[in-house]
Amino acid sequence: MAKFELPTTRYANSGEVSIAYQVMGEGPVDLVLVPGIVSHVEFLHEFPGYTDYLRRLAAFARVIAFDKRGQGLSDRVPGVPSLEQRMDDVTAIMEAIGSKRAALLGYSEGAPMSVLFAATYPERTSHLILFGGFARFTNTSDYELMFSEEAILKSVKYWGTGAFIKSLAPSLASDPAAVGQFAKFERLSASPGSYKAALQQNALIDVRSILPNVRVPTLVLHSRRDALVPVENGRYLASQIPGAKYTEYPEGDHAGPMTDSNFRRKICGDIEEFITGDRESALPDLERVLATVLFTDIVDSTQRATEMGDQSWRRLLDEHDRTAQRVIEKHRGKLIKMTGDGVLATFDGPGRAIRCALAFESEATQIGLPLRAGLHTGEVEMRDGDIGGVAVHAAARVMALSEPGEVLVSRVVTDLVAGAGLKFSERGSHELKGLPGRWDLYAASV
Repeated sequence: MAKFELPTTRYANSGEVSIAYQVMGEGPVDLVLVPGIVSHVEFLHEFPGYTDYLRRLAAFARVIAFDKRGQGLSDRVPGVPSLEQRMDDVTAIMEAIGSKRAALLGYSEGAPMSVLFAATYPERTSHLILFGGFARFTNTSDYELMFSEEAILKSVKYWGTGAFIKSLAPSLASDPAAVGQFAKFERLSASPGSYKAALQQNALIDVRSILPNVRVPTLVLHSRRDALVPVENGRYLASQIPGAKYTEYPEGDHAGPMTDSNFRRKICGDIEEFITGDRESALPDLERVLATVLFTDIVDSTQRATEMGDQSWRRLLDEHDRTAQRVIEKHRGKLIKMTGDGVLATFDGPGRAIRCALAFESEATQIGLPLRAGLHTGEVEMRDGDIGGVAVHAAARVMALSEPGEVLVSRVVTDLVAGAGLKFSERGSHELKGLPGRWDLYAASV
C-alpha cells in the first residue's frame, strides 16, 4: 500500500482568534465536520478508525475538520464561545479555503450549532447531517430526553482519566490501552476547568424553536445504543426539521464511526448517498493479513513513575523503548507503536512472537521494568501503519489477564506452534469482554 500522508494543520483567522483546521480530499463537495464538546485535530488521528473515517468521506468530498476556539490546537480564549461565535469560526474556515457552500456534519454538541448555521445561512449550506445530536443539552420540564445539569457536571471529577469513554464508547471501556489513549485525548483537548465551563455554557443550549426554520436537505443519524445522547433526541430532531430524513442504527455507539469499521462503512455510505445520490466512492477494502499480535504493558507503571520522578522515569522508558525496538526487529516482528508504557507489535510467525515476548520480558526485568504480555493470532486490518480488527482487541484482553512477568497466549497460538519446542501452562478458561465464547489461555515458557 502507498504511504498515506496525514493532513497538515493550518489556521484560519476568526477576528483575532486562530482556529486550527485540516483539509482532506479534493471532492467536488465541501463537507465541514463540526466536532462535539472537545476535539484535537491532530491527536484524533491516533485513534484507530478516525483517519479511515475521514478518508472514506474524502473519497467523495473535500473534508474539513477543525477545533472550536478554546480547545485542541485553536487559540485558548476567555470564557466559553457562544453558538454565534462558533458560527463565525465555521465561516472563517470556509473563507480561508475558498468554500462558497458546504455540507455540515454536526456531531453531538456540534449538532445545535450546525442547525443554527443552516437556518441562518441556507445559501452557504448545501446539506445538513446530524449524528448523535440533540436540540437541548439538559433536561427541562418540557424536554426530558437528556440528563440533568447536575448529573452531567459529575463527569468533571473524572476528566483526564479516560472515564468518559464509558459513555462515549462503552465497547472500549474494558481496554486499558484505549482508556489510556482517551485520557490523553481529554487532557490535550481541554483542562478540567475548561471542560466544566463548556458544560455549564452548553446547559444553556436550546435550539428547539429554530428547528422548523431549517430549509436545507437534512439527514439525522442516531444509534439506538447511544449511551451519551439517548436515541430519543435524534428522533425529536428529525420530527421537528421539515422534510428531514431519519436513519436509526441498531448497532454502534456515540463514537461509532471511529470504533466500528462496519458501522463506519454504513454511516459513510448513508452520508455519501444523501449528498451525492450514490454510494460508489467506497475506498478499496483494507489490506487484511493473518498475524500474531503482541501487546505488552509495564507492571504498576503509574506508581513507579510517581516514585521515581519524571526525569528518571523518562530515561527508563527510553531504555524500554530502545530494547523493544531491538528485540522485535531481531525476531522479525513489526513494531506498530509504543502505547505509552508498552508496545503493540505483529509477527508473521507465532513462534517468533512468543520468543520475542519472552526475550523482551527478560531484558525489561533486568533494567527494572517487569512486564506482562499477551498474544493472539488472527486476521488484522492494515491501516497505514496501524492495525485493527478483532485479533487486536483479543490480544489486548489476553494481556490484561496476564500476571507480572508472564507471557499469556490464546489457544489458537498454542495450536499453531505445536512441535516448536515451547512449553505452556494452563491458565484456565476465561470470558473476554466483547468477544464471543470462552477462551482457553496458557502461560508460555521455553
